[in-house]
Amino acid sequence: MAFHLTRDRMAILAAVVAPIAVSAALIPFRTDISSANLALILVVVVVAVAAIGHLFAGAVAALGAALWFDFFLTRPYETFAITKSSDVGTAILLLAVGLVVSQLAARARRLHVLAITDADYLAQIHHTAQVARSSTSPDAVVDQVRDQLVGLLHLNGCRFEYGNLLGRPPRLEPDGRVVKSRMEWDVDRLGLPEEEVELRASAKGHYYGRFMLRPTPGSVPSLEARLVAVTLADQAGAALDTAQSAPSSG
Repeated sequence: MAFHLTRDRMAILAAVVAPIAVSAALIPFRTDISSANLALILVVVVVAVAAIGHLFAGAVAALGAALWFDFFLTRPYETFAITKSSDVGTAILLLAVGLVVSQLAARARRLHVLAITDADYLAQIHHTAQVARSSTSPDAVVDQVRDQLVGLLHLNGCRFEYGNLLGRPPRLEPDGRVVKSRMEWDVDRLGLPEEEVELRASAKGHYYGRFMLRPTPGSVPSLEARLVAVTLADQAGAALDTAQSAPSSG
């Protein structure tokens, strides 16, 4: 059975391997380069990992960078002990900076994905926004989004449930990931789960309902398509929020 490395799996592998490999490669220079500069080199590694992966990969790389910086590049060498208080501060700062820049890099990756979305995706978002502005009924926006999701994600069907959210079906998250039984589902390799997938419609922290997506077996919607689907669901949530917030007549 062939093993397929997705981009995110490659990022996790890089997050584990790159910090130790780079730290080990810096051993010959650890007496000639200051600890602060060695830490900056490892920050670059964390940024690179986060840029090709996601936040979790960046966090793993940041933790690994701090640990292997301690082990290989601070005295006493080849132990997880640090005798100089300045090196302790550098290691802590390396971890903190690594976590921050990994979050920024992961966010930049998502924004880049949205930036390269093709014209058809942008047209769908624009069209739904026009419907939301021109329609007095949020149901019209919900219906519009439901129809768009079927084509966008190549679904067998889609329905919308108003109100309270029951059960724990697989969920399409705001970052385009799919989570099933609290574990990330590898959409790029397996496609969407066979059962219905939940896509929540929310606005301002309030849930107004959810789209229940009925996948087509074998269909593998791209990350770009999933992110656009989330954007469309948010537009439906905003329309429902506006309708609820509007003062009643009479």
